[in-house]
Amino acid sequence: MSHSASRNSRLTIGELAARSGIATSALRYYEDLGLIRAERTDGRQRRYPHVMLRRVAFIRAAQRVGLSLDEVRTALARLPEERAPNATEWNAVARAWTGRIDEQIAELERLKRKLTGCIGCGCLSLRKCGLYNPDDTAADNGPGARYLLGDEPPTPSRP
Repeated sequence: MSHSASRNSRLTIGELAARSGIATSALRYYEDLGLIRAERTDGRQRRYPHVMLRRVAFIRAAQRVGLSLDEVRTALARLPEERAPNATEWNAVARAWTGRIDEQIAELERLKRKLTGCIGCGCLSLRKCGLYNPDDTAADNGPGARYLLGDEPPTPSRP
């Protein structure tokens, strides 16, 4: 098969999964979400345009950056569906990713500072946490590890 013929061919879901490294169940889910699309044969089998390989690679890269599938959908809406994006189109999406990556770095730096402060005391016990969070008052601020998420613990009272 020639290179141009392969570009115009359609991929089965198994071929797309093998080429992309993504499970068929995930590909079906991406299709349900409208992130990728398939044509149907007369027998209702999926056939993916070759360009869907790029879209799947984009989805995978976006998830590694930490984007949610909703954010991926928004980014994909800014890119052409039938061809690879040109430099201008890609740069617009990449700029948005840069901001997202900067946010993640800042969040990781905050987490690092919190962990260092907590582990740095040397107690490695729950006593200190009990002082910062008597009667589980942090739960009033919402679910999760509130102080690691950025909430400031109260100053512990001295006995």
